[in-house]
Amino acid sequence: MRTFDIPEAYRSPVIGKVKAIRKLRDPRKRDFAPSLLDFGSVKIVLPRHFGFCFGVENAIEIAYRAVAENPGKRLWLLSQMIHNPEVNADLESQGIGFLMDTEGGVITPFESLRSDDVVIVPAFGTTLELEAKLMEIGVDIQKYNTTCPFVEKVWKRAAQLGQKEYTVVIHGKPTHEETRATFSHSSSSAKSLIVKNMDEAVVLGEFIRGERDWATFEAHFSGRSSEGFRVPEDLERFGVVNQTTMLASDTQAIADHLKLALEHRDGGKADRFASTRDTLCYATLDNQTATTGALAEAQVDIDLAFVVGGYNSSNTSHLVELCQDQMPTWYVRSAEEFEGDGGLGHFNLITGKRESAENWWTVDLPEGKVPTVLLTSGASCPDSAVDRVLQKILERFGGGRAVDDVLRDFAQEQANLENE
Repeated sequence: MRTFDIPEAYRSPVIGKVKAIRKLRDPRKRDFAPSLLDFGSVKIVLPRHFGFCFGVENAIEIAYRAVAENPGKRLWLLSQMIHNPEVNADLESQGIGFLMDTEGGVITPFESLRSDDVVIVPAFGTTLELEAKLMEIGVDIQKYNTTCPFVEKVWKRAAQLGQKEYTVVIHGKPTHEETRATFSHSSSSAKSLIVKNMDEAVVLGEFIRGERDWATFEAHFSGRSSEGFRVPEDLERFGVVNQTTMLASDTQAIADHLKLALEHRDGGKADRFASTRDTLCYATLDNQTATTGALAEAQVDIDLAFVVGGYNSSNTSHLVELCQDQMPTWYVRSAEEFEGDGGLGHFNLITGKRESAENWWTVDLPEGKVPTVLLTSGASCPDSAVDRVLQKILERFGGGRAVDDVLRDFAQEQANLENE
């Protein structure tokens, strides 16, 4: 497996060692069992997969190479390279400016760009329209293009569907950079439609089954379809692809639901629905599977969860959803959210706002039970950030065992498992 050259500041002395110990016994990462670190005063459960994925490490390596190779030049990120405030702030400190925000709003006018400027395309990719605008200026957009290979895989699959005259239904958040990019690329070769969630898929299914009047279609999906989209004609045959950071199970459920709607309408004709399981991102799926596995294996023991990542990170928010269905869950972007008075800044997915909580560590425990905390992070979060959150958790529970002793015991436990 390829390794990437990322700044040492993103690596960690604790989480990195745990991952290295697991890799010695299971180099292909087939064992999804979580890791348990017993600090005496608190136990920490780490899912098998979390943190930087292939696409993120690839993007970070390219971005820092751009800085090193272009002294004296103006460097720009088209928008946030990944949805992590620490990484984006560090890139900004290296002299990289931002052209747009995450919603596509202009920060630096494109008219101010010069042909010799360096523009880094983010891991989410970008639209064909923005590519054309940059190329018209004379900017080389390929040299430092960090678009995730798995995002590009979705684009290629959409193009294949278009060539076979299938419509492409995209499961994604309409305003997310990746969804905007995927919609742009898909629309260039296929009729395309964005569906945000299962609720919208249910509505679409009702249209397909003839339970809703097509005249009301635009009221439900305004601004979500490609130019010239016709109903019901353009929903005769289609396949479902995804924004790679969505819950894989949700994408599959939406695809299954819409397939059933087609079968109801057409009597199960085989050529009406295209299988697109190959567009699911393995890294997102592994992180989600590892989290649900950790919850299932030790759900009676885990008392609360921490999920670390940017508050605008789609894949991180879905990990939060998985955890908060079962236990109190704190979504924090960094260790700086731990306030000096014992409070905790966190993001509430239900209200969509950052809030402050007191006594977050207080949980109802049986007499003598040591609290157990699930700790994980999104695919755009560096292990060093998780490390610092871990240290804050240990400080709050206090009086525990030394980290080196815990890591030594963990390494021995893994070695024993290998010898069994």
